[in-house]
Amino acid sequence: MTDEQTRPHEPAAGARVVAGRYLLLSELGRGGMGVVWRAQDQVIGRPVAIKELRRSPEQGGDGAAISERVLREVRAGGRLSDPAVVTVFDVVNDGGATWIVMELVEAPTLADLVRQYGPMPAQQVAVIGEQVLSALQAAHAAGIVHRDVKPANIMVTHDGRVKLTDFGIAHAIDDPRLTTTGTLVGSPAFMAPERVEGREAMPESDLWSLGATLYFAVEGIIAFERPTTAATLHAVMTETPHPTRAQGPLAAVVSGLLVAQPEARLTAAQVRALLATAAGHDRRTPPPGTVAMPQPPARQARRGLWVAVGVVLLVAGLVGGFFLGLPVWSPSGDAQRLDTVTFGPDGDVKLAISSSDHCFNATIQPGVVLSTDNSVSCDKNHTLEVYDAANALPVESYSSDDVPSAPYPGRDQLGQLAETRCGLTFHSAVVPEQQRADLQYRAIVPSQKEWELIPEKSSSSGPVRTFYCVLTRTGNGQIPAQITTKVK
Repeated sequence: MTDEQTRPHEPAAGARVVAGRYLLLSELGRGGMGVVWRAQDQVIGRPVAIKELRRSPEQGGDGAAISERVLREVRAGGRLSDPAVVTVFDVVNDGGATWIVMELVEAPTLADLVRQYGPMPAQQVAVIGEQVLSALQAAHAAGIVHRDVKPANIMVTHDGRVKLTDFGIAHAIDDPRLTTTGTLVGSPAFMAPERVEGREAMPESDLWSLGATLYFAVEGIIAFERPTTAATLHAVMTETPHPTRAQGPLAAVVSGLLVAQPEARLTAAQVRALLATAAGHDRRTPPPGTVAMPQPPARQARRGLWVAVGVVLLVAGLVGGFFLGLPVWSPSGDAQRLDTVTFGPDGDVKLAISSSDHCFNATIQPGVVLSTDNSVSCDKNHTLEVYDAANALPVESYSSDDVPSAPYPGRDQLGQLAETRCGLTFHSAVVPEQQRADLQYRAIVPSQKEWELIPEKSSSSGPVRTFYCVLTRTGNGQIPAQITTKVK
């Protein structure tokens, strides 16, 4: 910092001084919650950023009460100590507005970088994610939920250091009385499903927003953004984005965080371990606080064989260790996992089920047919329950002339991918812990012929590249009512 920067400025004619101390110099930016100014602390002579919080007339509410809430929440956030948290120096009231005085970080936001240069390399995204996660863990340990994690609130310096801004502000402004006005506090495309439902924000909500942010950074698009707010919120509640550029552990992080049910999401510890792997760090040592920013990445069109490469790398990343440290479960050593079987013309079993078929009176054995004919209502006795399903590739529909080039990855590799997903879901709250003791699970994956099926002309269907996770009671005993809390 130069002498010129530290020397107090003489206020120019008409210049505003906030709280008799902070001289406003220039506007740095503005958003839905207010305006950020570059300012000079006239007492100690340091440059600062000062945010003027504004409330639109239609938000209404008790201004004094909300102002006090802002002070309380932001001061709580100001006590956080983490390199990735923007330091709060002061919170003052002046001219009927609340002003938050923060350290001045002159750096573009993650939103700026992606919009200017395009999607980021996966390793760089993982390093950014580690630092944001560190800030969130510090906040959650202190009982603070951020509520507005998004690319525009993440600043990235030229040497790769990350600063997460606006701690406590969204929480402070989100008064329950505003719900009648139809005003949303926060960014809808980065708002966790439970918040859209009106539930209280929780640490898991911040993690969901982190997943949406990492998706944006690595894919270059906002996963849930739609033309209208209503359409965006509907997408948040009903859609599951499929990463295409993210692979291996980073793809596992994004998919594991963007789960609708908070209790079924990856934990912060699991995310940290996966991000460390994606960033190339030794998980036994703390991740470095900085990483050099690469040159602006060139935009590249990748089509064709990227799909097949993605499957191989995703499988390799997961097989190498889905959870690191003390695992919740081990794909290769889980006593409750049964052998994976295939379905299809040349498979171990036959499948002819619809997306609404979840429970069956059948057992998995060679030649068995699982179909709508032996499906039953899940509130009746059944012996087999589908508790999860996922596409091995991010492809939803096909035409006869547009079948992605994706060679069959092999039964073992496909099985390892499915076993990892099925194990993760089985050992989450999707299958209540108190009911797991006498349950077993297995994956059912496409056979090679099923994988390579070519649709007929004018058909909207195509090769089936979905795998299923099913559970049974030990000894194929009867299950009197649906066990799982979520079925895809």
